Amino acid sequence: MEVCRGIMNEPVIIFNNVSKSYPLYHHLTGGLKNFLFHLSKGIRQMKGSRFEALRDISFEVYKGETFGIIGRNGAGKSTTLGLIAGVLKPSSGKIVIKRRVSPLLELGAGFHPEFTGRENIMLNGVFLGLTRREVLKKMDEIIEFSELGDFITQPIRVYSSGMLARLGFSIVAHLDPEILLIDEVLAVGDNEFQKKCLDKMMGFKKGGVTMVFVSHSMEDVKKICDRVMWFEEHKIKMVGEPEVVVRGYIDRNGFEKVKKDSLGKIK
Repeated sequence: MEVCRGIMNEPVIIFNNVSKSYPLYHHLTGGLKNFLFHLSKGIRQMKGSRFEALRDISFEVYKGETFGIIGRNGAGKSTTLGLIAGVLKPSSGKIVIKRRVSPLLELGAGFHPEFTGRENIMLNGVFLGLTRREVLKKMDEIIEFSELGDFITQPIRVYSSGMLARLGFSIVAHLDPEILLIDEVLAVGDNEFQKKCLDKMMGFKKGGVTMVFVSHSMEDVKKICDRVMWFEEHKIKMVGEPEVVVRGYIDRNGFEKVKKDSLGKIK
């Protein structure tokens, strides 16, 4: 596979024939008594009903590459990020991750609601594999970037979604990420903060940080990414140059459907 724009040819994320499925639980339409009388048949039916979130996908992300993932709602984008982060396990296939992963997948994920913003910075830094001393060295820089002011001493249960986004991005962006996973964070917060996030990501790009970026914003994807992977119906439809893949995605789905997904931000 050709790597775009001079990116180093060392894969740091490898998916080999990976599938992910979940069991589907049905209402016992025949009643509990009927289920118990036909127990083995009922269990077989329940085991056989599964939702396939990803179907036999294989791809590689290279060191220093910014790799975009696009697709309609429910196509498998966030499931893929969860598998890279290790918060999900594949149902089949093999995943190899060769660097430390810093995920920013969901607003407030990994935060303790009763801890202050400052305490959550420490908590998340340690979760990401750093020592307390390493986190403390970055503490002031993280707080300044977040622009949370006096709220940094308040429990985060009083934070708005935009404030959580500021804190979450500030933490992962200042703790020397090796592989940075970003799930639609640029769609949250005001325009000024979105621009700060984008500028920070461009800085990472120049510094050779590997990034995997899920977004419904086709303009951001084209601006940031070296390659893009398009998911359709839980499978890989295309991987390649951003302009080519985005054009194919829009032609296939229509501009209005793509725009509607970008407003929904539900993956």
